[in-house]
Amino acid sequence: SSGFAKVTHAVAMLSLGNAFTDEAVGEFVTRVRKFLSLAEDEAIAVVAEPKVDGLSASLRYEDGQLVLGATRGDGTVGENVTENLRTIADIPATLSGRAVPAILEVRGEVFMRRDEFARLNEAQVAAGKPAYANPRNAAAGSLRQIDAAVTAARPLQFFAYAWGEMSEPLAA
Repeated sequence: SSGFAKVTHAVAMLSLGNAFTDEAVGEFVTRVRKFLSLAEDEAIAVVAEPKVDGLSASLRYEDGQLVLGATRGDGTVGENVTENLRTIADIPATLSGRAVPAILEVRGEVFMRRDEFARLNEAQVAAGKPAYANPRNAAAGSLRQIDAAVTAARPLQFFAYAWGEMSEPLAA
């Protein structure tokens, strides 16, 4: 649905760039050198890791309670999908611990494992409905349902990887 309320992110949710060729990686390194004013022969350490391909979401906790869940949207403004995010078992409604900040935004990906996606598509086809194109689209469509019960019935997971607004640092 497109009927969700709009949410302005306290801290922008930036998106990752892609590089699929040696040339694209080389161009990225050139941009990094230029941005950091590094000499051509100066070494650059690069770290790469797999990306969980799902729908980016931000979880806002106030005093340890989940109060808002939003999609990335355009990075500045997303959609309020709090009730749907509450149905995902990986997302706690309440944070526990000794030093939970007053405000903590957790950023991550809502995704569907490939085996769960295959089972969902089998059920879709058996019910005479069209199959979903890929796990990312299935996860995104599942999260953007007006009826949170539909979202709850889908095999969604959440992978946290970053933070947004924080009232205080988590560690030194």
